[in-house]
Amino acid sequence: MATKKEKDNSPQPLVNKKAKFNFELISFIEAGIVLSGSEVKSLREKKANLTDAFAKIKNGEVYLDSFSITPYKNGGYTNHPDIRPRKLLLNRKEIDKLDKQIKEKGLVLVATKVYFKDNRWAKVELALGKPKKLYDKREDMKKNDAKLEIARAMKTKNYS
Repeated sequence: MATKKEKDNSPQPLVNKKAKFNFELISFIEAGIVLSGSEVKSLREKKANLTDAFAKIKNGEVYLDSFSITPYKNGGYTNHPDIRPRKLLLNRKEIDKLDKQIKEKGLVLVATKVYFKDNRWAKVELALGKPKKLYDKREDMKKNDAKLEIARAMKTKNYS
C-alpha cells in the first residue's frame, strides 16, 4: 500500500548570514529559548532579526542579547518588548564548559540559527566563534569571487 507523504509545515529556520562572515565558527550547540506567547507567534511569521544576536553568561545562566522579535500585530496590550535579553535553556555542564572556553580562549557565543524543532519547541543554534580580522574577511571574499567566476565560466561553456 502506498502511504501518503506528510507535509512538513514547520517554518524555515531564521539564519544569521553575517555570523560566518564575521566569525570563524568552531563548534555548535543547540539551546532552548524562553519566549512569551506573542513572541512565538511573531517568530512563526519570521518577524525577527538575528543579525547582531549574541549570548552572554550571567550568574550561571545564558542570555541571548540583541535578538529583535517584532511585536505581534494582534498582540494588544500584552505584547512583548522588541529587544530584551531572552533566557536560553542549557544544562549546567554545558554552561560551565562554554564559560570556561569563553574565558580561556577569548571566544564569543554567536546565534547562528533559530528554528522550531518538531514544529513545537523554539530552538537557537549557538556557535563558539573567534572574531575574524579584516584581512581574513578579504581573503574569504576573494575565494567566493573566484568560485563565482568559475561557476559563470562553466555555465557559459555549457560544461554543466
